Amino acid sequence: MEYASIEREIHVQASPEVVFQVVSQAEHLKEWWPDDATLPSATPGATGELIWGDEDNPRANVEQLTVVESDPPRRFVFRWTHGVGQEPVPGNSLLVTFELTPSGGGTQLRMTETGFREMGWEAAVLEAAYHEHVEGWDYFIPRLETYADRLVSR
Repeated sequence: MEYASIEREIHVQASPEVVFQVVSQAEHLKEWWPDDATLPSATPGATGELIWGDEDNPRANVEQLTVVESDPPRRFVFRWTHGVGQEPVPGNSLLVTFELTPSGGGTQLRMTETGFREMGWEAAVLEAAYHEHVEGWDYFIPRLETYADRLVSR
């Protein structure tokens, strides 16, 4: 297996404008992905955090996020998993791209995550990280769809 990229594609029964908000605004992100999120804006260069926790430690896992590209309501791109204070570049972060296309009264959403091989991890670490992210996206992408559908049915 090459461990190069993860791709997921779904159809969401919400407009691209709504789906763009769901993938780019902290108040929406935390409804389907992390337990909490900070992201002051969806503009290139904006930085924030994705936070997962448990009962003992609400900040058990904190990942940095930096917006790379924002083209509402078509495309939202960010780097994440880089260290605090580090400039996110290939080799120290993963790149996530959300592409949104109007389709049948809703939105076709395509998510791609790349950069695993560039991280320089030994084979076992690369394989474990890749599989962890595959499992994560398999869990979270359907939650994104459910949350966006809930937003438009209110």
